[in-house]
Amino acid sequence: MTPRSFASLAAVGIAALLLTGCGAGSADPAPTATVGTDAPTTAPTDAQPDPTPGPDASGIDATCDSIVVADVHEQLVSKGWSFKETPFAAAGVTLDDGLQCTWADFTKPSGNLLLFGWAPLTSDQATKIQNTLEQQGWKRESEGDYVYLTQDASQAPTVDENGYGMTYEFGDGWVTLSDTKQNLLLIQRPQS
Repeated sequence: MTPRSFASLAAVGIAALLLTGCGAGSADPAPTATVGTDAPTTAPTDAQPDPTPGPDASGIDATCDSIVVADVHEQLVSKGWSFKETPFAAAGVTLDDGLQCTWADFTKPSGNLLLFGWAPLTSDQATKIQNTLEQQGWKRESEGDYVYLTQDASQAPTVDENGYGMTYEFGDGWVTLSDTKQNLLLIQRPQS
């Protein structure tokens, strides 16, 4: 078993724990898309384009269904959870070709949720987002080729077993986001 496979299995267990009531926050609005329907999700048509050109994401099929590893997606759907899709936005920058997915059981006000996001981005966009988040007090860490920015644990509604709340992971030409650093392992990045 590879380290990534083992980490994914461990993360699946974490997601199962989250599904049983470890989330925080207030009730979320009704979803804009529901798992298992043929209704397409729609992005706002009045969004203004970023003045700097973004990376070419044509041909990449990223959806709230596809960016979650299959086992976790199956668990979410079997529990009756659905997702609300919004544009990927971080530190005042909207990445038009990305998406943020809030998964929850929107039929009851439990406050339990999971957040997953992915977007392609340029190095200029990555630098701008990282610098802004650091100025706002987010903790920066590097592991190999990846940069992580994590929200101050005292401000985070949910933290993982290592005390990490909402976290962005930056790689070469992409960024992912989850409600905790450990849950980043549940994201399956689209392949270009």
